[in-house]
Amino acid sequence: MRENGERDENGETSERAEGVTGRSADEILDIVDENDRVTGQAPRGEAYARGLRHRCAFVLARDAEGRIFVHRRTPTKLVFPSLYDMFVGGVVGAGESYDEAALREAEEELGVSGLPAPRHLFTFLYDDGGNRTWWSAVYEVRCDLPVRPQAEEVAWHAFLPEEEVERRLGHWEWVPDGLAAYERLRAYRAGRGGGGGGGDR
Repeated sequence: MRENGERDENGETSERAEGVTGRSADEILDIVDENDRVTGQAPRGEAYARGLRHRCAFVLARDAEGRIFVHRRTPTKLVFPSLYDMFVGGVVGAGESYDEAALREAEEELGVSGLPAPRHLFTFLYDDGGNRTWWSAVYEVRCDLPVRPQAEEVAWHAFLPEEEVERRLGHWEWVPDGLAAYERLRAYRAGRGGGGGGGDR
């Protein structure tokens, strides 16, 4: 669940999908253009190293009371250690749909099986102005199952009321791509699409 451009001790660049399953740098991703059209494919490690635009799924998981699943990365993580995120998710594999990736990643990261299909809300182009850009499909899912995040990935987790998440936005340090997705989600709910910027659809 991390951003591009951060390298581990093996020189592999990590991003939002760097996570619970320890996927290989050889995993093949679809490379897409500014209109989210597939233009080719590349191994994950190459896509990260070269800043090639690809696809990611972000899933906001809520429990039966509507609270949001929030987690904090372990301090030993090489990428964004100890930062918070209000989404689960990851990269979309080559030939995989956003919908398929959203369900797969949500189940993997929450440590559950049998989730309902996440509901797609909107898609936007994340671009930090540097070497990190990917099309990001934002979803929401209800999780009534006991969650079991992997201890080596997650130092802390809880389902928090949305008001509490809002209060923590200015006090906790959040992963940049997750925070960008959440800000657009707030705009989406306010009736301004995915935040009003270019690439929303």
